[in-house]
Amino acid sequence: MGIQDIKKQFNSAGIDELKALIDEYGSDERAGVKKIVESAAKKIVAYEKEVERIYRMKEYERKYENCRYICGIDEVGRGPLAGPVVAAAVILPKDTDILYLNDSKQFSEKKREELYEEIISKAVAYGIGFADEDVIDEINILQADYVAMRKALSCLSVEPDILLNDAVTIPEVSIKQVPIIKGDAKSVSIAAASIVAKVTRDRFMVEMDKKYPGYGFASNKGYGSAAHISAIKEMGPCKIHRRSFIGNFL
Repeated sequence: MGIQDIKKQFNSAGIDELKALIDEYGSDERAGVKKIVESAAKKIVAYEKEVERIYRMKEYERKYENCRYICGIDEVGRGPLAGPVVAAAVILPKDTDILYLNDSKQFSEKKREELYEEIISKAVAYGIGFADEDVIDEINILQADYVAMRKALSCLSVEPDILLNDAVTIPEVSIKQVPIIKGDAKSVSIAAASIVAKVTRDRFMVEMDKKYPGYGFASNKGYGSAAHISAIKEMGPCKIHRRSFIGNFL
């Protein structure tokens, strides 16, 4: 078989198929085939490392495996000058096989979008909650976080038995809670919630860019970039700016 045909075989193969192909072509002396085999072997090593990492990220899910529904919850948008804080609550199947779950900030936008689609397609249930700029200005960002988290929980189609939270304990919630420092890097459930919240908020801010042009919301997502601050000074704030955050720029 020609090298290009062999390459196509490897490119379209899953991990188990790659192992079989390495066995089949491992003794081929052609330089091009050797390169293909070596690349496949590295891919398998990387895959196995990722499987091990995800296993470690299920530590808390294993600890509370007697609970039927384990829910991860996280929020994004505490720091921006504009837009809402968004929380997500996600219940994954106990046998979830989603690789590469991690803190949403670790990924490119494209990878986050891919993971988002996989998460919501496989989740037992998920909920999303918003607390807008008016709520943030009225009760402060931390309390707004809690509002968004409670809204996310209220949107779940099943009631969780336990919540794995990224560092916080949510007031006015009767469900058992486990706050985990840097939880989005230590729990697959929290990581999944982090990604769902991040993608949801980013999509919202892209829509706000169309409604309120000139501030660069599609690119800065409401964060205080130099260009964004300059636009506030030049045009003044728009509806979704957090007045309690932008006083120094006016």
